[in-house]
Amino acid sequence: MKDIEQHSEQQIIAVDGKTLRSSYKPGDRQSAIHMVSAFSTANGVVMGQLKTHEKSNEIKAIPELLSLLDLRDSVVTLDAMGCQKEIATTIIDRKGDYLLAVKGNQKALH
Repeated sequence: MKDIEQHSEQQIIAVDGKTLRSSYKPGDRQSAIHMVSAFSTANGVVMGQLKTHEKSNEIKAIPELLSLLDLRDSVVTLDAMGCQKEIATTIIDRKGDYLLAVKGNQKALH
């Protein structure tokens, strides 16, 4: 990421969702806490985080998180789960650029 930032001369914001280890209630692993974070690669800090109710809500939480950030002169990177029209539109509307991962299960894009 730091190499990309040097070549692009733009801030890189890495957005990713993670499940917090051991955050589930005993006997109910489905209750684990899921977080979506925006990480500034140049500064090594988390710029923002949102808790989601379940893993599938990561897609809904990403646009909400991005709406809280100043994305001008930034490149937002997302994994394949974040490869959604609404998310790309949110980034463009906030004057940012994006780099989205695409997997084989998205045949038209892949």
